[in-house]
Amino acid sequence: MSVRSDMVLERQLGQVRGVAAGEAVRSAVDAVFTYMGSGSRGRRRQGRELVRLMEAARGTAAEAGEWHVVRLLQDSLDYAEGRILQQDFQERYRIFQDGARREQSRDFVASSLRAMHQWMVAAGEAYLRDHPGAGAEETLDHFRAQGEDAAFLRAPEERPGRYVIPRGAAEISLWLERLLRSDRIDVADPAESARRIAGSAQAVSLLAADRAGQLVLRAAELRRRAERLKALRAVVEDRAATEADLQRALEGNHWIFGGRFVGEAARRRLVPGDEVDIPLIRGDGALYVVELKRAMSLTPPLVKRQRNAWVPAAQVHEAVGQAVNYLVGLDEHRTRIRDEFGIETRRAGALVLVGHPGLHPDVPEREVNEALRTFNSHVTRVEVLTYKELLDNAERSLAGGRDPGAGSAW
Repeated sequence: MSVRSDMVLERQLGQVRGVAAGEAVRSAVDAVFTYMGSGSRGRRRQGRELVRLMEAARGTAAEAGEWHVVRLLQDSLDYAEGRILQQDFQERYRIFQDGARREQSRDFVASSLRAMHQWMVAAGEAYLRDHPGAGAEETLDHFRAQGEDAAFLRAPEERPGRYVIPRGAAEISLWLERLLRSDRIDVADPAESARRIAGSAQAVSLLAADRAGQLVLRAAELRRRAERLKALRAVVEDRAATEADLQRALEGNHWIFGGRFVGEAARRRLVPGDEVDIPLIRGDGALYVVELKRAMSLTPPLVKRQRNAWVPAAQVHEAVGQAVNYLVGLDEHRTRIRDEFGIETRRAGALVLVGHPGLHPDVPEREVNEALRTFNSHVTRVEVLTYKELLDNAERSLAGGRDPGAGSAW
């Protein structure tokens, strides 16, 4: 997803700076402005660096205890990354107000409603002329079908100024959308994908001819996932990769963690002072926290020899302790998090990703994994995995044509 950088965001950030009390917070917001203004030919600069700077400003505000600024900056991030629509963002922060509410937007909605009702009256009269015996329910069914097909309105090139609503497109799209959502096929926006495919007669005929198109769609998705796993494995095996590198590679790929998860939470800071690396949402709505540590660049070792067995080294225990602290904070703020964000944390768990068997070339990989599994069996609500084991599990699932983790812990 591209990062949005425009006048609306710039003006809202100006409001954020105006309410910031601490000099450190204002300086952090100024760094965002400086980056935005560094684009070529007067264009506002975008990219992941803009997101990183806004996240840094949010963290600075949190450290200063300016929680109202934290909330404003979180909205800035949500807008920049497309989670808040521009019209809603403008209204929320009164960006271009010409009255108590933006009158231009109000007048546009009013004129649209007026035109819609005029069309409905004319279309209703025409329908009743052609169907003089139609009752109220039959007439409403007609308008329901019209409304569904309106989502596929087209502007034919050969008829400038005219628009066409193709009949039956809604039914095709509904079938496609259900198909795209079925069997855990991971498509970011099934409704949009369905609309795009429904607009192509060739694509529809190809899909319809292939047992509802599921084999074609699944093959394409499995290929995409295999490519993502290959790219992620390259980052994991890079001895210079930092935790931030690993986080960027993992974000947006929640399927790697298993079929129990339906997505990632939009907010990473749910408890004051704590920001989790990857917040996953399970199918039952509960939160699962993923804590990321280094992979091949981890120092000191992942495991150590104790008596006659390999056991997790100190860094593993420290990472688990950090994850436990996150869970304690989530438990203490459970009611507020549920009310504000709609996320259930009572049944929250955590996964610590740390290290790689390649750190110990003299120790068989199965012994490294067994040491962590033995440790996991004695820990409640927290599990520890190496990056390699996570990716191997996901790869085996892809090879079998299943979602990674479906029917297993990870």
